[in-house]
Amino acid sequence: MLTVSFPEWPAGQALLALSMPLAAIAGAGLDRLLGEPRRWHPLLGFGALAGAVERTLNASDGGDRHRAHNSRSVRGLLAWSLLVLPLPALAVWLTPAGLPGWGVDVVLLYLALGGRSLDQHARRVASDLARGDLVLARRHVGWMVSRQTEHLGAAGVAGACVESTLENGNDAVFSALFWFVLLGGPGALLFRLANTLDAMWGYRNDRFADFGWAAARLDDLLNFVPARLTAVSYALCGQPRSALRCWRGQAANWKSPNAGPVMAAGAGSLGVALGGPAVYDGRREERPLLGEGPPACGADIGKALALLDRCLLLWLATILCWGLARA
Repeated sequence: MLTVSFPEWPAGQALLALSMPLAAIAGAGLDRLLGEPRRWHPLLGFGALAGAVERTLNASDGGDRHRAHNSRSVRGLLAWSLLVLPLPALAVWLTPAGLPGWGVDVVLLYLALGGRSLDQHARRVASDLARGDLVLARRHVGWMVSRQTEHLGAAGVAGACVESTLENGNDAVFSALFWFVLLGGPGALLFRLANTLDAMWGYRNDRFADFGWAAARLDDLLNFVPARLTAVSYALCGQPRSALRCWRGQAANWKSPNAGPVMAAGAGSLGVALGGPAVYDGRREERPLLGEGPPACGADIGKALALLDRCLLLWLATILCWGLARA
């Protein structure tokens, strides 16, 4: 049996090994305590800058369609590079050593996380449904999803909210934590900026099919490993057999290579059915079913949020144990 004598640890070595886990816990704690900044959120400024860059570089091309396709794709990659890469590189260059640098990492992770904001949005929808205010529930769930919500029934609103909660649990929490573990605060910042551009540009419509190609594919690449770790977490913290069965049988049918495993495992873990038809930009889209069991209802929103909380505790405990093992 391996025993560790704590008094024999050099203090500097122990602090170095535990600095990242403690920063992860501190950043997640700040997100849970404070939520996203109500005013002067840096991502608002980034979004405004991204909009200006897109309007400048995503100009319509005349002439040959093949040449126009290639030109807009290259300009989309250039725009992504100009917006995403400099800030994390600057953070690496300017972050001081020691305790001040640790504090910078904590702040960058806090700004990259959106767990409390997701919780607040989802609970607002659940509260609307509990009061029977379907009109307000449709409006509030419309803040979370890109589909049209004005004609959804109560089950449709609940399903949309649970889907968004599961998918954004990966995007707003676990993927940011994954890149923080690998690359510190700059890694979490890199992911959040890339994910923001995917949310702005990653649409398959006339405006963004070419220009947003790089943003969508690079977000898929950055999310590939953490999405599957999120799916495993959903399985471990809910109904494992059902989650794994749905993941294996249904994830490949979903159009997103990362949302498929996350949502299939999450739906299976909760024991609900998600997916099905949805309307985007006036067009009805036939989406495959995910999960198993009855359609989601308002009470399932709280269950989805509880699943995310258990998964976050699992991630933080795992990160901390890894730090202790290194020490």
